[in-house]
Amino acid sequence: MAATPTDPPAPSADDRPDPLGAEQLRRRLEEEIGRAERYGTALSCLLVGLQDPDGLARAHGEGTPERALECMSRALAPQLRRFDRVGLLAGGQLLVVLPGADERRGEIVARRALRRLRAVKLEHGGARQAIAVRIGLTAWRSGLSAEQLVERSRRAARPESGRSAQPSSGRS
Repeated sequence: MAATPTDPPAPSADDRPDPLGAEQLRRRLEEEIGRAERYGTALSCLLVGLQDPDGLARAHGEGTPERALECMSRALAPQLRRFDRVGLLAGGQLLVVLPGADERRGEIVARRALRRLRAVKLEHGGARQAIAVRIGLTAWRSGLSAEQLVERSRRAARPESGRSAQPSSGRS
């Protein structure tokens, strides 16, 4: 099994660093919230998760969800600005920190990310299969902590019955 984008980007010196770990991500998010509070700038977070990580592991083997997230992180990199950061959250999700992005700009990034992620395929037993993802977008508001911002992004990413994957906003 391998998870690969259908058109993988060519490696370059501009490649983004590996995803941040949970603690590094928390620190970076707190720094960006502090910056947004000080300067009155916008900040959004995009949460990306697998629709059914347990089913993915059962169908393709243990470790598959983690490999899929790593591949999804690499696939997202070309869609992001140099200062946007991707990190791994506990629970097998990616969080994209979008400094300077208000809700409208965050939604543009979310739609581009969703299009890109739909191109990521699992290869298993000679067959290629799309990875079902869920995404949620939340714009930071004054007074929200890093934990609250992440939780709102998680709620925005929860699948709703009868709805296909679309970027959803976690509005206050």
